[in-house]
Amino acid sequence: MEVSAGIWAATIVLIAGLLAFDFFFHVRKAHVPTLREAAIWSAVYVGIAIVFGLAVLLLGGGSAGGEYFAGYITEKALSVDNLFVFLIIMSSFAVPREDQQKVLLFGIVFALIARTGFIFLGAALINTFAWVFYFFGLILIITAGNMLRPESSSNHAGDNIVVRLARKVIPTTDYYDGDKLFTVDNGKRAMTPMLLVMVAIAGTDILFALDSIPAIFGLTQDVYIVFTATAFSLLGLRQLYFLIDGLLDRLIYLSYGLAGILVFIGVKLVIHALHENTLPFINNGEPVDVIEITTGLSLGVIVAILVVTIAMSLLSKAGRAQNAIAGARRHATEYLDLGYTTDAEERERVYRALVAEGAQIRALGPKYRQKAREEQELQELIDRAVEQHERAVDEGRESSPRP
Repeated sequence: MEVSAGIWAATIVLIAGLLAFDFFFHVRKAHVPTLREAAIWSAVYVGIAIVFGLAVLLLGGGSAGGEYFAGYITEKALSVDNLFVFLIIMSSFAVPREDQQKVLLFGIVFALIARTGFIFLGAALINTFAWVFYFFGLILIITAGNMLRPESSSNHAGDNIVVRLARKVIPTTDYYDGDKLFTVDNGKRAMTPMLLVMVAIAGTDILFALDSIPAIFGLTQDVYIVFTATAFSLLGLRQLYFLIDGLLDRLIYLSYGLAGILVFIGVKLVIHALHENTLPFINNGEPVDVIEITTGLSLGVIVAILVVTIAMSLLSKAGRAQNAIAGARRHATEYLDLGYTTDAEERERVYRALVAEGAQIRALGPKYRQKAREEQELQELIDRAVEQHERAVDEGRESSPRP
């Protein structure tokens, strides 16, 4: 697909403008987005991505349009998986709810910068060395295997080597000062946890780029399509985080679906590499005549895998149990943390979610109820949150004026 410098410039201005709009009109003023706000703007950004894809289809042809939508859907699915890690990092740093939007927007901007760098690096390697397709395919297959390994949340906690080094070099407070990156503590300038969490998010963004860029290059080698599909998949991720916050733990089979997609694309890359083979130890350095996987087939397989794994997750009793247990633990912890939010409505929302999740746990089958009971720490958290809420209600009654 031939793209002029003017179209490139207009596209970059459009993406930068959308990010600036998101910051100035939604993120600059700290607040907790409502479900309605998150739903509306998630739909808006998905709509923009679809309209852009239709423009690619109209102006670039069916092949370019199919490659864009296949790349967008794949990158969007991988981005949702990234949200799990963002949730863990922000929980480990106890980021106040009102400031989570700024952390997410920073993560999106840094991810876009990091992935853009990898896109042009990958394109340069592909144009120079045909064997890079073998390498990219191997990366995706290994990544798929890693996705299937059981991991604890500590594997993705924010206490990585960069954060530990920053804490040793720069004085750091253990409290937030609004959304400031630096503050004055005991008369000295010190770094706040807000900067540390951004460093942790940036580090994970680089690792995510190592996985996602080979994946989309397995669907298209058109740099413009790779860039736009990646960029539009990241736009709206902040709103999506607040929209599906309560469903993240329920998507228990998503990692299996993503692993299947990465294996499929990895095999597709290897097949493509065989078509352009120059390695002397494979077929004497000559191209291998094997069947090529079409873009249409790739798009169909990706959509089918995602639909099946998401549907299985939402219908699964194990998924409902995991979602209720993980949600209750998270909401109880948030409610007990008085620094989590100063918004009374948000604290009430968290408590209502905790009560609903407690009811879900009680309604689970014996096997799943037993799993919840065995987690003694969870039950203690819930009990403490309920006691704190009851005390707050009693204090509110005592302080209210009597008729």
